[in-house]
Amino acid sequence: MFIDEACIGCIINQSVKVAHAIDASESLSSELISTVESMSKDFSFLKTPPEIASDVYEKMAQIANKIDLYDKVKEFSTKKALSFVPLLKEKLLLSQDKLLTATKIAVAGNVIDLAAEVEFDLEEELEKIFHTEFAYNDFAQLQNQLPHAKSVLIIGDNVGEHIFDYMFVETLIELFPHAKYYYMVRGNPIINDVTLKDTSACGFDKLCMVVDSGVNTPGFVYSRANPHAKKIFDSADLVIAKGMGNYECLTPSHRTNIFFLLKVKCQVVANSLGKEIGDIICKMI
Repeated sequence: MFIDEACIGCIINQSVKVAHAIDASESLSSELISTVESMSKDFSFLKTPPEIASDVYEKMAQIANKIDLYDKVKEFSTKKALSFVPLLKEKLLLSQDKLLTATKIAVAGNVIDLAAEVEFDLEEELEKIFHTEFAYNDFAQLQNQLPHAKSVLIIGDNVGEHIFDYMFVETLIELFPHAKYYYMVRGNPIINDVTLKDTSACGFDKLCMVVDSGVNTPGFVYSRANPHAKKIFDSADLVIAKGMGNYECLTPSHRTNIFFLLKVKCQVVANSLGKEIGDIICKMI
């Protein structure tokens, strides 16, 4: 999906968030914000929001002379997510429907999003997620297809959220051990999106095959992916794409059997889905 007028203000506002995250001086903050405001005048409406964001964040990183603008925030997000693991493991242990519970856990983690228009509290989300229905509910199709899939690709989204994705993939392997599982990450630091470094720190590579997509966008842009990532994306029997960025980049897509798992956190995505901000989504294309 291409950017909307509403996306422009949201992207400009992200420069304010970056300035705060890196404790920028007044002069650096001013330079970051004014630069993004200037860039916004030339945003192409034939690009997706993540494609625009990649250009903006690359420029802000140059100005700030910092490779990973959100390194400290990502560390905090991971620690916070890890603190909920014992509770969520107990939920899974006692669950009568492990796949649904693990899927809800994966969606709950999607509230950790530093680029979102609206922010949600992770603890509050985890308290209510198990009693919340999917507003767009293709879970039955996911449940029906997983037993027959020989290869499953999960495209990750944000750091912190990847801790919940680990539990999701762990459950998939337990329930459907016949399949080969891939977890795809970004090619380099962009916003708070998950990279190889982040997955290695939590042992994801010992759970399944972790794939560096090569993309520099906060969402899987197929045209920017490396050949290996493209091959896995094209050949996987089933793709599960996490978060709004992947939804924005993969609608439309040249392939089918993609399930989007996300929390709606902006009006543009809400309008695209015909749903409301705050809704949880399990949508198949």
